Amino acid sequence: MLSVSTVAARPAFTVAAVGCRSDHTRWSEPEARGDHRLVLVRRGRFRRRADGVDSDLDPTMAYLAAPGEEERFAHPSGGDVCTSVSFTPSLLGRPPAATTVYVDARVDLAHRRLLAAAGTGDLDYALTEELLRLVVTAAGAPPVRPVPADRALVAAAREAITEGAPEAAGLCSLAALLAVSPYRLSRVFSRETGVSLTRYRNRVRVARAMDRLTEGEAGLADLAAHLGFADQAHLTRTVRDHLGHTPTTLRRLLDPGSPAL
Repeated sequence: MLSVSTVAARPAFTVAAVGCRSDHTRWSEPEARGDHRLVLVRRGRFRRRADGVDSDLDPTMAYLAAPGEEERFAHPSGGDVCTSVSFTPSLLGRPPAATTVYVDARVDLAHRRLLAAAGTGDLDYALTEELLRLVVTAAGAPPVRPVPADRALVAAAREAITEGAPEAAGLCSLAALLAVSPYRLSRVFSRETGVSLTRYRNRVRVARAMDRLTEGEAGLADLAAHLGFADQAHLTRTVRDHLGHTPTTLRRLLDPGSPAL
């Protein structure tokens, strides 16, 4: 029995938890899918045959699948639970090769960070950057091509974020606006500024939150929605991470009539 639960979904990617409770040892019927995907085993083990090549998968071995591969699966050891990351090649700027991947400690950590990011509610930046880190770590980084316009790219990204461009609501849409791959934008931004796009965008949103609180904003749920946070709890976590205070405490600190804390 196969169960699939979507963890996060955006046009450029889908992250799903896949569980199989099957005891059959024979190969399944052949199937072919049309997506690129990285599949990592969280628990259990199973076998996969792709285009006639067999591989044994467990938490130390993952696989990258390419569109059109003919796949069969067998579960001689019972059930398993996996994370399946389906993505478009535009995320990396090039299609990764189909292969079996050794899950070293770096890939394992990147996998765990992706799952943790899914719980933050910030799918368009935090989760997207962790997904890029995971796929690139597993597939190998694309070759670096020196581009003199890196600083201009970063400046354009900063302007879009600070000016509140609609495309800046998500990393993928921001990259599309700037005509680069999300991977390239994320990597160049971090290299040039020393902080991730997620951190930078949240720093801008925290400043806007302080502006609104200074102006007398009373409803934190409305403030969170206006600034693009998943919910009030997401706003509170982000403000505390950047400032060490909750929005409620900030309201008192920013009120000239209140005593200092």
